[in-house]
Amino acid sequence: MASPKDLAKRFPEDFLFGVATAAYQIEGAAAEDGRKPSIWDAFSKMPGRVYRGHSGDVACDHYHRWEADLDLIQSLGVDAYRFSIAWPRILPDGRGQVNEKGLDFYDRLIDGMVARGLKVYPTLYHWDLPLMLAGDGGWTARSTAEAFADYAGIVVRRLGDRMDALATINEPWCICHLSHLYGIHAPGEKSPEAFAAALHTLNLAHGLGVKAARSERPDLPMGIVLNAYSIYPASEAPEDKAAAERAFEFHNGVYFKPLFEGAYPEEFLDAFGTSMDIRDGDLSTINQPLDWWGLNYYTPWRVREDGDLEADYPQAVAVPPNGSVPQTDIGWEVYAPGLSDLLKDLHVRYALPDCYITENGACYNDEPEGGVIDDQRRIDYLEGHFGAVADAKDAGVPVKGYFLWSLMDNFEWAEGYRMRFGIVHVDYDSLVRTPKASAHWYRELLAAR
Repeated sequence: MASPKDLAKRFPEDFLFGVATAAYQIEGAAAEDGRKPSIWDAFSKMPGRVYRGHSGDVACDHYHRWEADLDLIQSLGVDAYRFSIAWPRILPDGRGQVNEKGLDFYDRLIDGMVARGLKVYPTLYHWDLPLMLAGDGGWTARSTAEAFADYAGIVVRRLGDRMDALATINEPWCICHLSHLYGIHAPGEKSPEAFAAALHTLNLAHGLGVKAARSERPDLPMGIVLNAYSIYPASEAPEDKAAAERAFEFHNGVYFKPLFEGAYPEEFLDAFGTSMDIRDGDLSTINQPLDWWGLNYYTPWRVREDGDLEADYPQAVAVPPNGSVPQTDIGWEVYAPGLSDLLKDLHVRYALPDCYITENGACYNDEPEGGVIDDQRRIDYLEGHFGAVADAKDAGVPVKGYFLWSLMDNFEWAEGYRMRFGIVHVDYDSLVRTPKASAHWYRELLAAR
């Protein structure tokens, strides 16, 4: 294993290190200061949707503890903080009347970051769609893309002067595949038609959002955060290799190709195009030139051909990891080379701008023993993945920074509070924060620069 000092030497002085969170996962204060419900507030109240009925009503109470949390971030020695802005705080109904108290909160938060020397990396949308917009069809309705553009303009007009870079949307795959096709996340649909409609609306929202933000601040570096999958065939058989390529297009290409080439994969259009409201000019709107893009990576996928001849596109089945491979406590395979392989592959396939690792981390549910949380497994995971990022840089991929997921344990969506990704432990009864061994390791790594 490399020492933190040796690992730090693999990154240039201007490489950006940070931590990441998301609004619904940490803020709480779900009904305070004018905020109205999001689709996750509603989804978490539906029986059987979220583990033990957990919700983000209180979460980590960051809304009230943000100053101490910023002090904690500063104490780690990081350069930057990636967080998300809650759409329901700014526009409680999704459109129309602006909630000034919501903007005031992010004003204070960003000012607090600037005062502590932290670079400001917000994301406009991290899954908390205002519930009122669900009544219009949510992400399946084209009007939601237009509402998102209005929201983007309002936020940048008020807060953009102190932003170092802005992401439009976090993980379109989760919003479309996981939420509308597989039914695991809000709004919990299992509909190929809804999935296809949402996918195009979301891509369009990104393009319209970029245009709206740039109309307010042309100099603000704009990007998007994609959770692309590192997909490997389960065997060397030609049919599995072909399935892996189809899976790549279905899970990655449907975002990268329209965003960076202004087109959808042909096979995907053949399968889903009739459910997509693609109009003249849409693809050029989606294909806005970007200043950067973010990659969220946790685990690889291994797929084989679906033997069912009637199976839907992409006719590929994920093969779960067997007991012989290392896995995190959420059951995800640990494979650091998947990160470097994916970065290199994507930058060969597409003409991409500079990249940031916007999320990377691991779920290990270690609890305090004698006031200490010894999460050595997380340190091992991070060490391997930092090495993979350095390998990709050495291969010529323009990776400019890394944001560790997550600053602290938080509401882990459908898993509730039972899965812990933080380098800071949160006691959900007292809300006391306790840095884990991984936080001390990260601080040591950053100090070694």
